[in-house]
Amino acid sequence: MFSNLLHSDAKSLKIIIVGNGKVGRTLIEQLSKEGNNITVIEKEQSLISDLDSQFDVIAIKGNGASYSTLQEAGIEDADLLIAVTGSDELNLLCCTIAKQFSKCAAIARVRTPDYSKEVNYLRDRLGLAMIINPELESAREMARILYLPSALQVNTFAHGQAEMIKFKIPEGNMLDQMTVANLGKHITNSILICGVERNGEVYIPSGNFCLMTGDTISFAAKRDEARKFLKHIGIYTKQVRNTMIVGGGLSSYYLANELLHAGIDVHILESSLSRCQELSTLLPDAIIVNCDASSEEGLRSAGIQEMEGFVPLTGIDEENVLLTLYAKKVSNAKVITKINRINFTEVISDLDLGSVIYPKMITAEAIIAYARALRASRSSDIDTLYHLFDTKAEAIEFRVTKDSPVVGQELKRLSLKDNLLIAFINRKEKIIIPSGSDTIEIGDTVMIVTTHTGFTEIRDILK
Repeated sequence: MFSNLLHSDAKSLKIIIVGNGKVGRTLIEQLSKEGNNITVIEKEQSLISDLDSQFDVIAIKGNGASYSTLQEAGIEDADLLIAVTGSDELNLLCCTIAKQFSKCAAIARVRTPDYSKEVNYLRDRLGLAMIINPELESAREMARILYLPSALQVNTFAHGQAEMIKFKIPEGNMLDQMTVANLGKHITNSILICGVERNGEVYIPSGNFCLMTGDTISFAAKRDEARKFLKHIGIYTKQVRNTMIVGGGLSSYYLANELLHAGIDVHILESSLSRCQELSTLLPDAIIVNCDASSEEGLRSAGIQEMEGFVPLTGIDEENVLLTLYAKKVSNAKVITKINRINFTEVISDLDLGSVIYPKMITAEAIIAYARALRASRSSDIDTLYHLFDTKAEAIEFRVTKDSPVVGQELKRLSLKDNLLIAFINRKEKIIIPSGSDTIEIGDTVMIVTTHTGFTEIRDILK
């Protein structure tokens, strides 16, 4: 059901990616798959030795902040430079030099909290298209899940006014054996079921699609309507009161900050005494525990059994997975598992790991959305892009800026592609769950969900 589709009018971009770590590799894979011309700059030979054989890209060994290296990569006629090395300073320097010698757009990955507080200033002063922080964005996504612990995933659209929520239909729930059409008739028309995953297959459901226990469903709604719907069908909607975080790195700092601002008690377990002292200063309202969280005794003495939320954020994926499985065994906590490196998504999905967060994908989605907007004819731009169900589907929010074949026509008269839904229309900050008689107008933002990939503008929804 997963198809590759690029609009014929969309030009391919010349993109230079500096850094071939986790995020860089994800970007290379996604952006080359979408037909762009990719050149990769990387200092370490071991990190680029296999690129040519795996992807249709040009690999250059060198320093991305060197003008001669950028010149060799073709910076003068590049459309986009993306700097995702492990150094914030190097990423900002790469972008600054690139902007001096070309008209390309530039994106930098910046992770340090001090820089993150100055994102708007840095972006504007350096003329960057985007500064993205994977740890901060991951923390925000994890926090949204802990605010609504029954959800597996919570994505926001329309500047936070609309949400797409993913959850699993539990045993004995009223949705079991109910068609999507009957859900609209008997429960609410204020939400729209956008996608259903069953036995590894993803469906964009029609009205006669029958929901079943065990289905993982994603639905779109206004934020308050989403919670009303979940409450009506017996799904718990109150945010957690406390959360235990294992590990005291950047991700933990950002997540703790988000949770404390929402009034959630935070316990951080960290093995380094010096880092515990730093965190005590940075997060005076959090409880910082200096202990070895890899031991059962350490977790129990820290109170894991009483926790409503549990998030292991060590730098080792395997340890995060084991900690999650242990927390599931000894507590009723809502668990979130962060995966940085493991690529066995089918194995991961078979484990009971609660909500799984992939920081490299969160970063890549924002950059891919920007790259697709660069390719488009500008009748619309991409505001937001999320991959759903392990990249088997996409949710894209388009901003309609000019007249196009979809504007002004009733939706029922549009010849839409198969496996595609229009989930909502945002018109002057009013969220519309559309019917066949609604229209798309200039100035709207429109969210679509599809198993196709590569859409760059709103008219790509048409056959």
